[in-house]
Formats: sequence, C-alpha cells, structure tokens
Amino acid sequence: MKKILAILLFLPQLLKAENTASETINSLFEPIVEVLGKVIFWEPFAGIPIVVIWLVVGAVFFTIRMKFINIRGFKHAIQLVRGDYDNPNDKGEVSHFQALTTALSATVGLGNIAGVAVAVAIGGPGATFWMIVAGLLGMSSKFVECTLGVKYRKINENGEVSGGPMYYLNTAFEQKNMPFVGKIVAGLFAILCVGGSFGGGNMFQANQAFSQLEGQFSMLQGNGVYFGLILAILVGAVIIGGIKSIANITEKIVPFMAVLYVGASLFIIVMNYDQIFEVFGIIFDSAFSADAAKGGFVGVLIQGFKRAAFSNEAGVGSAAIAHSAVKTNEPVSEGIVALLEPFIDTVVICTMTALVIIITGRHTGYDLEGAQLTSSAFESVISWFPMLLVVAIFLFAFSTMISWSYYGLKAWTYLFGQSKWTEYSYKLLFLIFIIVGSSVSLGAVIDFSDMMILAMAFPNILGLYLMSGEVKADLQDYLARVKSGAIKKFK
Repeated sequence: MKKILAILLFLPQLLKAENTASETINSLFEPIVEVLGKVIFWEPFAGIPIVVIWLVVGAVFFTIRMKFINIRGFKHAIQLVRGDYDNPNDKGEVSHFQALTTALSATVGLGNIAGVAVAVAIGGPGATFWMIVAGLLGMSSKFVECTLGVKYRKINENGEVSGGPMYYLNTAFEQKNMPFVGKIVAGLFAILCVGGSFGGGNMFQANQAFSQLEGQFSMLQGNGVYFGLILAILVGAVIIGGIKSIANITEKIVPFMAVLYVGASLFIIVMNYDQIFEVFGIIFDSAFSADAAKGGFVGVLIQGFKRAAFSNEAGVGSAAIAHSAVKTNEPVSEGIVALLEPFIDTVVICTMTALVIIITGRHTGYDLEGAQLTSSAFESVISWFPMLLVVAIFLFAFSTMISWSYYGLKAWTYLFGQSKWTEYSYKLLFLIFIIVGSSVSLGAVIDFSDMMILAMAFPNILGLYLMSGEVKADLQDYLARVKSGAIKKFK
C-alpha cells in the first residue's frame, strides 16, 4: 500500500507537466473509436443500434423462456434480500443484500441523471414508457446471467470467489464440443471488461464528478489532478480490502444514495400531485405517437430502449461478477435477487427522474442537456438542489468506481492468473486512471472504453442463449423445492 501511495503522490507532478499529452493520446484513439462505433452502433433496422437490438431481443427471449420470472419471482426476491433464506453455513463472501448493493452501485449513476434527461429531451415523454418496458424485460436477462455466475464460480482454498461470464462462457461452448471457441469468447469478454473498468467504470466517473464540483466551486478550476489524487486515495482505501470491504461500503452508500435522490424526486412529485395522472397520460400517449419532431414512434421507442439498456447493463454480464461472491449454495436464488436491479435502477429511479423533468415542464423549450437539464428541473422546485446533485453525483461516481474495480480485477486475474502481483498491479493501474480521468480531457479514450462495456453484451448474451435451457431446468427445480419446504427459511 505504501508503494502504491508513493506512486500516486508523484503522479500529479507528472500530469501537470505532461497535460498536453492528452491531445496526442486522443488523436491516436479517435480512428479506433470511429471504427468501433460503426460496429457497436451499426443500425441494421429502423435506425436502432445493433447493440440495443441484441440486448432487447435477448431480454424478450429470456422473459418468455423463463415464464416471466421478472414478475413471478419478485416477491421471493424481496424475501431473499431480507435474509429470510440466508444459511450462515453457505459458501461465499457476501450476503444477498451486499451482492445486490454492490451490483447496483455500478449501474445506478450518471445514466439515471443525465441519460434519462437525454432520452426525454430527444424522444419526448413517451421515451419514459419504453424505458420502463425495457427495464422490466431486462430483469430476466439479469436473472439468467447471475444464476450462471454463481453456478460456475470458482472458490479457492482461502474462500475467495471468482466468477462471471468468463467462467460460464467457457462451459457453454465446452457443452457444444467447442472448448477452443469457449476460451476465445471468454478471453474476449475479459479483455472488454478490463477496458471498460478503466474507462466507463473509472475515468468517465472521475471526470464527471470533478466537472460537477468545478461548476459549483470556482476555486477548483484547473485542479482536477489533486481532486483525482484525493479520490484515488479514498477508492484505494476501499478496494485494497477486496470484495468484503467493497460490499461493506456499498451496502451503506447505495441505500443512502437511493433515499437522497428518490426522496427529492418524491418531494417534487407529491408537491405536484394534481399533475400525476395528467403526466402519466402524456407519457402513454406520447409512447405511441408519431410526432415527427421526436423521430416518430420508432424514434421514441429507440430512445427509451437505448437509455434503459445503457443504464441498467442487463445482458452486459458485469453484475454476474459481483453476484458470484454471494453466500449461497443455490445459484437460482441469487439470479432471483439480481432481477431487482433493473427494477430499482430503471423502473424506479429513471422513472422518478423522468417524472420530475416532465412535471416541471423542462422537457420542452430549454436549451439544456444531460445532467444540466435534470438539475434545472429539480432546482425549479428545490433551489438548493444543484448542491445536493453534486453530492449525489460524487457518491454515484465513487460507488461505481469501487464496484467496477472489482469487475475489472476479476477479469484481469482471469487473463493473467491469481497472485498478489497481478492483483496489486491492476489496483495500481486503476487508481492511476482515476487521477488521469480527473485531470485531462481524454474524450476519445473514454468513449473507447465506454464502448467496450456495451461490447461485453455480444459474447455474454451468446453464452446465455446456449445455456438458457439449463437455467430453465434449474429454476423449475428450485421453485419446486421452495414450494415443498425442502429449501428452508432461517428467519
């Protein structure tokens, strides 16, 4: 830890001297981003990006194949999170609740604040309806990937858990007598996950957090490198302790974030209770309208599906890594817990944001974008909300980073082996990227890394398709044992 701290303390001086190098780095990544963007955001049908089609079609398939587990598993998911079925003798490192909050901390963030504003501004109020639909369908994708994450996890002699798509992708292709293909696909996922952890899960979060603080406190302008250093030390203090340390922090931060943000949203909605039915009417009507100004019906649908997919990461496979560490001998139980994530992230928090924007009338006639639009909507009712938003965005960024550090670490050790050297080398790189992200403008690099997160969906969902029959059989068996009492409550 002392060596890591020494390197971090030296880095600000280096970045101050070499800040102009960001332009060179950007220029190198721009052509790569352009090519990758053409693949991931290729629009083969009605202007819908291929990655959105891949995610949504997968979600619909899993919802039907699992007989609407997103609905019929909801009550049992609540029971599991409460700890009703927690067996203290089960193998693993964290509780159902801790696994849920760790995974939620990686998804609940700027997508809920800025992404929703973009969807409503471009697609109109109707985008909210399709965002909710996509969130409900995404619950089934989360169920399948997190069930498999637990089922095929590896536990070493020290009780440390490694799991996620890297492991079940191998198995999926081995079962089809294609072990070599399995290794390639699993390796590809791991590479994408590492890249995504450095960019979208790290630099982007640090960059946006500092931008918000800089906007409120002028004395911070130009001092991103020092903000990054402080943030890196705070993140380092958490991630050095591993998943148990991360889970202990996220189980406190995530509920606090949710209460803070949802509480402010509910306050505005209650203050304007007389508009609620009218607003929902506008949302429903707009969802099926052909308003040319908003891209017509298809344009509204695309915006809703796109923002939901980008926000809750259902089908991306990242959450399966966090859920793999849960204390349970029943993989299906954790899959059922995981289906709550898209519901909380998209159906609840994203919808709250959209309702506030529409109720305050900020969705039309305002030349604002992203987080600024959301901030303006809240500020129109709560004058001091911009300061609260700064706190919320900082907490969102912090929690996202510590969760993605775990995702990236597990992918890194899958590629390079489990050892103290590989573990600390990754954590050092992760902390360095926090400082870099806070202090320089690496737009192309961040765009590249963000795309890598979305690209994780291609190998992951392919594996989910191959193993969906197995998950369906496991689900039927599990629910039968719950009904018969073979799986007992402990509370």
